[in-house]
Amino acid sequence: MNIEVQSWPYSFATSQDFPKSDQRGQVSGRLLVKDRYVSEEFIPANGAYVGLALPGDIGSWQRECKGYQFWTKADQEGYFSITNVRAGNYNIYASVPGFIGDYRCDVNINITAGCRIHMGDLVYEPPRDGPTLWEIGFPDRSAAEFYVPDPNPMYINKLYVNHPDRYRQYGLWERYTELYPCDDLLYTIGTSDYKKDWFFAQVTRKIGNDTYNGTTWQIKFTLDNTDKSGTFKLRLALASAHNSELQVRVNDADANPPLFSSGVIGRDNAIARHGIHGLYWLFSVDVPGDQLAQGDNINTIYLTQARNNSPFVGIMYDYVRFEGPPAHTL
Repeated sequence: MNIEVQSWPYSFATSQDFPKSDQRGQVSGRLLVKDRYVSEEFIPANGAYVGLALPGDIGSWQRECKGYQFWTKADQEGYFSITNVRAGNYNIYASVPGFIGDYRCDVNINITAGCRIHMGDLVYEPPRDGPTLWEIGFPDRSAAEFYVPDPNPMYINKLYVNHPDRYRQYGLWERYTELYPCDDLLYTIGTSDYKKDWFFAQVTRKIGNDTYNGTTWQIKFTLDNTDKSGTFKLRLALASAHNSELQVRVNDADANPPLFSSGVIGRDNAIARHGIHGLYWLFSVDVPGDQLAQGDNINTIYLTQARNNSPFVGIMYDYVRFEGPPAHTL
């Protein structure tokens, strides 16, 4: 400790590679959301995470690891200010709790020493084709709102007993097999509660020593009316994925090929690391209206995590939404 005290102030603070405050810049503005199925008015991006990162594609900031990033949180009205930004070229990126997807401002921003750039009002239009027919969870890039079981008493971390971060316990992935020993999770729209009935991670089922099966979750729902000529949209926002493959089938559990496959995705390992989110993924699946039933007939969406080579293979959902055809009220 004495050595550290004697070394203060550290030499890096006087390095030319560490710009002083007057050599840095500032970017401010306001972020609004436009979603006509939620409101006819612009919606302030309350609590949005707004940042500057190297120019790239939408969401590229998640995988960018060579450049500097600077982030802040917008206030209730969507206003933000990002200060002490190193000189360089950036894009503005953002995510908004309550809305799916990623925002990116197409304008490249050049930060110079002492600059103060005000962007004015920026508008994010999240992915949306039609009205929400049903939804599961809350879009915030986390699976924390879903059901997290009590840990095996053998593995309890007492630091997280009666703690809001219930997921910070070892071995929770094993509890899925205990809770669903034979049949996988079944969720019924209008009856089930995602806080109690949607397991926080779609993991494999252990069937023997170091042997596992992939799992297929079912979402059951009815539709009062079905536009047979229209296209419905299934939005699947993932909070994390590890060495997994998500397949979607509608009203046919054995359909081959499936309606949708993500391919093998993710290397987050959040399940094994007692996390609740990793890299964000968003998939939008077209569901033809002629594949759906109406009235009292029950529709079933099958969500299969097909890989089975590890107990840590799996998906954490952030949010699932089923939309009706565009400009059509069902």
